[in-house]
Amino acid sequence: MTEKLIPFDPARYLRTPEEITAYLEAVFEDYGHDYRTVIKALGDAARAQGMQKIAKATGLSREGLYKSLSEEGNPSFETVLKVMGALGVKLKPEVIAEDKRPTPQAH
Repeated sequence: MTEKLIPFDPARYLRTPEEITAYLEAVFEDYGHDYRTVIKALGDAARAQGMQKIAKATGLSREGLYKSLSEEGNPSFETVLKVMGALGVKLKPEVIAEDKRPTPQAH
């Protein structure tokens, strides 16, 4: 008998603003340099709370949010802040130790 594995979906475990905050804090801490991972995590949190509910609270379309908050998405900073507000969390700047700061990338 073979077992069927289903992909892990963080949205299944994000029920409260406190759980969402802990999840986003962990993602920012571990992957804060990777904006695609951060945006996907924000999308996970939005899906957990109901994309229609988040769309209504932000004044954005549900379809647009799904697209913006996907791994391939590129939402505006305004959209990110609106979604975070609708989720009941805020962006909180924090000092980064000198030895942990990312090195600037040449363009």
